[in-house]
Amino acid sequence: MEAAGDAGGADDGVSEVLDRPLPEGIRRRVIGLVAEAFGGLTVAELPAQLRQYARFTPSRRAKFAGNAMAAAVESDSAFRQRISARLRETGSELAEALEAGSPPAAADPEDVAAMAFVLRPAGWVKLVTAAGEEAARASAERADEEARHELTRLREELAAARAEAKAEADRVRAELEAVRRDAESLHRKLRSAQSDVRRGEAALRKAQGELEALRAEAAAEKAAAQGEARRAKARLAEAEAALEASRRATREGRSVEDVRLRLLLDTVLDAAQGLRRELALPPVSVPPADTVDAVRPGTMTPRDIATRALSETDPALLDQLLALPQTHLLVDGYNVTKTGYPTMPLDKQRLRLLGGLAMLAAQSGAEVTCVFDGAELAAPVLLAPPRGVRVLFSKPGVTADELIRQLVRAEPPGRPVVVVSTDREVADGVAKAGARPVASALLLKRLART
Repeated sequence: MEAAGDAGGADDGVSEVLDRPLPEGIRRRVIGLVAEAFGGLTVAELPAQLRQYARFTPSRRAKFAGNAMAAAVESDSAFRQRISARLRETGSELAEALEAGSPPAAADPEDVAAMAFVLRPAGWVKLVTAAGEEAARASAERADEEARHELTRLREELAAARAEAKAEADRVRAELEAVRRDAESLHRKLRSAQSDVRRGEAALRKAQGELEALRAEAAAEKAAAQGEARRAKARLAEAEAALEASRRATREGRSVEDVRLRLLLDTVLDAAQGLRRELALPPVSVPPADTVDAVRPGTMTPRDIATRALSETDPALLDQLLALPQTHLLVDGYNVTKTGYPTMPLDKQRLRLLGGLAMLAAQSGAEVTCVFDGAELAAPVLLAPPRGVRVLFSKPGVTADELIRQLVRAEPPGRPVVVVSTDREVADGVAKAGARPVASALLLKRLART
């Protein structure tokens, strides 16, 4: 009740009216004061248009209901008195000073005007008007200061632009002078070139005259040369006749030259045999393929690999390749068996393939080496290689493909080497090393005929 009585006493200045709109800065601060005091009122004490904002925070009230709160404070005296009472209850020093009629001199004029607009003490209109004028004056001063700063900036930019324009003009003048000098130099060169052209034309006319004279002299020399050529042909015919007579005379002594040549050849052969004995060269007993580090049957176990078949060709091609002298046939074992009979156990696959290779080696006389992947099996492979077939297993960490490449690289250049594999990477690699790759299907068709 006491607060209500205070509110009624604070409304003594209600008869005072502003003669101009509330400045925007003061209006924002009024909205802030009302938003803060808003929460202390009940929903019934709020105007109907503001009740929906009762649960909002002060900042959200100011954001979403600012205009509505400003209008309510201006037009609803009861709402304004409740807000005024709430502000007095908070014990604001500014509110107490305004009630006492002596606003603090150090206070912000806009804060004083906003509090006076809500509390409506005696002379509140003067406070609001003075604060508005002070704010306008401050705004004008800020605008004036900004204008001065802008003017200073523009002057600096103008001075910089003038300096840049002057520098650009100086640069253009310098370039123009350089172009002028270049043009004068080009004019001089042009005049010199024209003079050179005139001298060249005179020299050309002189050269044409000399050329005509040379042509006449060359025609005379040609006629003389043709006569000399006819005389040379006659002498050549005489020389050919003499040569034929000489050949007939030397045919009788040719048998003596043949004997001398045969004697020289025998001497060279005897010298080569003596050199072999002197150097004590050993006979060739170990083929190069036996020098490649690999796993022999019975020491390691095979490892299954998967390959894919290539297109089939005529098996007669393999016979032609094996008919070459000293041919070495390298077979990618599991590549062939998994192409021809993949459903059989690995040991059966090996035995079937090695049996066919033994027959092929006996028929062709070629050196045959069969390579299997041999890493990471639980038990060693017990296998007796057939006659005429070398069987190798790759060591742990080395694939059969790499072992085949090592075997190819171990061969001397020029020896025919045939590699049977449908693995495109293997085929491309051995082809670059000089070997001839063939598909596994080709070998299977050839073995089917044995």
